Amino acid sequence: MRLNGRVTHRDRAPAPSLLYVVKQLELVTRAHLDAIVRESGVTALQYTALTVLERREGMTSADLARHSFVRAQSAADLVGGLERRGLIRRDPDPANRRRRLISLTDEGRALLRRQAEPVAALEAHMLKDLDPDQRESFAEALQLCRGAMSDLPLDAD
Repeated sequence: MRLNGRVTHRDRAPAPSLLYVVKQLELVTRAHLDAIVRESGVTALQYTALTVLERREGMTSADLARHSFVRAQSAADLVGGLERRGLIRRDPDPANRRRRLISLTDEGRALLRRQAEPVAALEAHMLKDLDPDQRESFAEALQLCRGAMSDLPLDAD
């Protein structure tokens, strides 16, 4: 901003980092997603875990943690809550009886179907100012960034 011909602090402020912008987008998206799925009695994190299981049936808790980018303890709590709600089930792995494989129940699939339209509308709103080529480039860039971050180990607490 210019005041009496002088440059103020706002004119010199650097652009926010991409990490900051990504985090802000994640926070606002999560808040809206929480509002959408609240009626179903799940959180945005639980909903996201259900969508991961929809794409990758028969995962272990460790697999789910990795694909949901949460710590193992968080995944264990998440899985327990979803199982108590009847949205998932854990069955013994036929190849290793000590492992339990997580799958969606019919109720979990029904929840995802009920939320599909409002979640798609949220995504469409987020992308409304991008043309089709920008949307495709944005999706590709996000996938590349996610892939790059997935091979970076998280420090243990």
